[in-house]
Amino acid sequence: MSIISPELLSRFDVPGPRYTSYPTADRFVDHFGEGDYIQALTHRQSGRVGKQQPLSVYVHIPFCESLCYYCACNKIITKHQERAASYLDYLSQEVALYAQHLGRGQTVSQLHLGGGTPTFLSDDQLRQLMAMLGHQFSFVPGGEYSVEVDPRTVDENRLAVLAQLGFNRLSFGVQDFDPDVQKAVHRIQPAEQVFQLVDAARRLGFESINVDLIYGLPLQTPDSFDRTLDQVKRLRPDRIALYAYAHLPERFKPQRRIRVEQLPSPEGKVAMLARSLDTLSEAGYVYIGMDHFALPQDSLAVAKRQGRLHRNFQGYSTQADCDLMALGVSSIGRVGSTYSQNAKTMDEYCALLDQGRFPVVRGLNLSRDDLIRRAVIMALMCQGSLEFEAINLAWLIDFKTVFAAEMAQLQTMQAQGLVTLQDSGIRVTDMGWFFVRGVAMVFDRYCQKDLDRSRFSKII
Repeated sequence: MSIISPELLSRFDVPGPRYTSYPTADRFVDHFGEGDYIQALTHRQSGRVGKQQPLSVYVHIPFCESLCYYCACNKIITKHQERAASYLDYLSQEVALYAQHLGRGQTVSQLHLGGGTPTFLSDDQLRQLMAMLGHQFSFVPGGEYSVEVDPRTVDENRLAVLAQLGFNRLSFGVQDFDPDVQKAVHRIQPAEQVFQLVDAARRLGFESINVDLIYGLPLQTPDSFDRTLDQVKRLRPDRIALYAYAHLPERFKPQRRIRVEQLPSPEGKVAMLARSLDTLSEAGYVYIGMDHFALPQDSLAVAKRQGRLHRNFQGYSTQADCDLMALGVSSIGRVGSTYSQNAKTMDEYCALLDQGRFPVVRGLNLSRDDLIRRAVIMALMCQGSLEFEAINLAWLIDFKTVFAAEMAQLQTMQAQGLVTLQDSGIRVTDMGWFFVRGVAMVFDRYCQKDLDRSRFSKII
């Protein structure tokens, strides 16, 4: 029998935030700028506790050699390697600004290179980038140091370089193994190539290997995606990210090249998800939450069992809640009770750095209400439970009074078997864990007021 019925999946097939932050990035404002960001850095530097907390660092590498039609990322399509060389110079200027305001040697326990295609960089450019970061930050042994990899851009030698540079986690973009689907989205990569790279990565000693999959792409059917899942089971990565394709051509120009008539029906898409949940569960994967799965021995699955899951702009994490330094065009960071985003265009990003300024162009100072609701939403998203007393003591409120309207909404979800309401708190049920975004949305003040959620992906 299916873990979740297609009928229930269809009922919750509605748009909603992914809650890599709360408030979500669409709530950032343009009047948050460099001055606000410097103030947040100064506050971190002056606070004894803040200085002791390790940092997380994200670096956005926007370049790709070819265009994937489904892509919604901030990227630059080019085959000119010299553009990456110039970009590294600007990253160096941005890192130097952190040295001015934080000093050197800040402890880092988590690094992620995303894109775009980080492996667009040559081996020497990757060495240059890591030397630059190593000069500014102090990377702790045993941290999580990950990089997104386009299988078409690497071989075993390149993976060896990544290992030498200190990366211990890889994420391979696979999406689908079906050749027809790959052709339809303009991303041809034979399955044999991916199998060889994963085998090489294991020999090189990478601690965790993730594979990204997307369901809902053109020409996919439940049966064809079953075949991809069968290959993934043989590949047996430590982690799997299973994303739903959101077709938003009005926002993302590359998606205009996708033929709408080739997209699977809503029923077909729901069937792919339902069968994926069954297949991965039967293959021994632990459902971490939302679109993440992991083998039982992986650190993410262990963190879930031990109640140590966290969530940041890269998704679920085992690292403690910490400040995130975001480097590069369009990257999003967090310092204290602020969120910030760098300029989205290369011209603006470079122009601000040429002026000796942080390239921050928008962000948010979180209000007390934002902070309380963030604590509630992250408890539900990460632990699947919430203790009223913990929130009451931390924020000096009476939860049931402040959130009386939200508790009333949860009564319906309790009737549907998604949550259990107790005198002491809220528990997300095993079935409710598959719809945890919907549970979290109840406490999202902005989302409850905004009936137009078309900018979000579907919550399943």
